[in-house]
Amino acid sequence: MSTDVSGMIECRPLARIFGDDEDAVWHAALDLFLLNTGNAYDAFACLFGVRNSFGFRPLSEDRGLPEDASEGLRETFSAWGGPQDAQGTTWISWAELAAADWDGTDRSGTLSRSTVAGTGTHWAPVWDVMRTLAELHGPEHVRLVVWFD
Repeated sequence: MSTDVSGMIECRPLARIFGDDEDAVWHAALDLFLLNTGNAYDAFACLFGVRNSFGFRPLSEDRGLPEDASEGLRETFSAWGGPQDAQGTTWISWAELAAADWDGTDRSGTLSRSTVAGTGTHWAPVWDVMRTLAELHGPEHVRLVVWFD
């Protein structure tokens, strides 16, 4: 049985101006479906710990849906089936992705995080969108939220 990823990029456009003020809420920016990330299990493993027979140390694993998730994300997640149908729900900020060890390898030492999910892979469009939003709104105010079936 295959495993597919679903999710959304979110950002807090007013956070640079208002800080953690109530007006600096998260907004759904782009559905991951539009960026065609595919279902490469090695990328799922190194990024999110899903189907991790490779032995990667995942960047973000089982954090669940963010408590302050945007209404758009919550609606999409609920329409998809919500927590009863989702597995491996987690999120990661652009700040965390930018600070990650992209040279880290799987258990065998043959696959690096960069080669399976870096800027030269099918994940590049996701990183491009997140990088652009981070330049506008700050790296800690951009995140990717994902779940799997």
